[in-house]
Order: sequence, then C-alpha cells, then structure tokens
Amino acid sequence: MRFRLIGCEVLYRELCDAVARAPHEIDIEFVSKGLHDLGAAAMREELQRRIDRPDAPDCSAVLLGYALCGNGLHGLVARSIPLVAPRAHDCIALLMGSRQRYAEYFPAHPGVYFRSTGWLERGAALEQLAQVRTGAGCELDDLIRKYGEDNGRYLFGEFTRYRKAYSRLAFIETGLEPDRRFEDRARQEAHEQGWAFEKLQGSLKLFHGLVAGDWNDEDFLVVAPGWRIAARYDDAVIRAERDSE
Repeated sequence: MRFRLIGCEVLYRELCDAVARAPHEIDIEFVSKGLHDLGAAAMREELQRRIDRPDAPDCSAVLLGYALCGNGLHGLVARSIPLVAPRAHDCIALLMGSRQRYAEYFPAHPGVYFRSTGWLERGAALEQLAQVRTGAGCELDDLIRKYGEDNGRYLFGEFTRYRKAYSRLAFIETGLEPDRRFEDRARQEAHEQGWAFEKLQGSLKLFHGLVAGDWNDEDFLVVAPGWRIAARYDDAVIRAERDSE
C-alpha cells in the first residue's frame, strides 16, 4: 500500500524513524512548527490545502503526523480518500505514546514545560512562520530594533509571560537521540529559567502504528471520504462527522 504522510517538523526524527520501518510505501511532507502559532483556522486551511494538492501521488490514505493541536485538525475533510489521525490533544501525548499516559502525568505534575529533540532542534534554528508574522520567539534586542525601546520591551514581556507559570522542565527521551546534546540543552534551559529538570521516557508506539496501518480505534481515527474531523471534549479527543459542505 501507499500512503501520504503530512507531519509537523517537530516530530521529524520520530516520523522518519517510523517511515524507515514501515511495511508500506510512504510519501512524507513536513510543515513548519510555526503553523501552530497562527491559530486553528490558519492551521486547518494550510493542512487542507496540502491534503487536497492536485499534484499529489495516488495513495490509499492521507496520514496526519499531528495531534489535535489547539483544534488545528478540527474541520479537516476527507475528500476522495480516508484521513487518519492519532487521538491525542498535543504532541506531548504523541511523544509519551498515549493520551492516557499524558492524562495521568499532567495533573500530578503541574507547572511542567516540555522539551523534546524536535523542539530543541527545530525551534530556534529555523525561521518560523509565527516569528516572521508576530515576532514571537524573537530576542529582546531584535524586538527593540524592530519596534523601539518601549514597545520592544513590552512585547518581550508579553511573549515570555508564560515562563512564570512553570517550575519544571521535562525532556522526553525517545531513544532516537544521537548523543546527549539535546538533553544537555534542555538541562541548561531549565537551569537558566530556574526550573527543576526531569527526564521522561518517551514512546514511538503511535508513530509506528500510524505508518504501519495499525489503526486501532483506541489510538486512531479513520475518516472516510465525505466525512471530516471534529473535536470532542472527552477522552476520545476527535471523532468523524459527515461533511455538510
């Protein structure tokens, strides 16, 4: 079988590892992580455009290397072939291997900021869409040069306000790390922010299941042609509903 896979670049290593081991032919396409920061509507529009590409090769299904991600998948339509998406609220659940494990960890560990190899490798080094359009992720000096002293300091304060809500940084280790450089960077970031550091064991289960076609209903949603993805506010995370357009 042949599948198309559209995935977030934050999950580059995990998805590439899964594709390398997949029993099927996979055409893979990565999207900038900055797409998340533009909001659900913009994310949905861009993903739908990529799903509907007229020049895309024929395949049996389009696989989404995404979680629901702030409702960014809500409303995506399966046209002539099925869509397949993991049942997860965000990429942390994907990296942990299940939404259940994330749901158990999160309430017991409030104030945790997560990092992974992908977030460290592709967060700061690449120019992201959101940074270009809003300035989010820029350094203080960059904002001052662009907007002036007062406005630059105000924007930097707003963009970094989230840091006050956290007290711990958790690095999710998946086993694909080439060495300790990413863990060391995460430790350094925790130290600079004055946060405690923790290393969590991740899982590649959902990535491998997605590209292998092992789409059990517990972990994946398969959307038939003529239906669309809809967000749910329960443990199932997403469901399929008939497209009204």
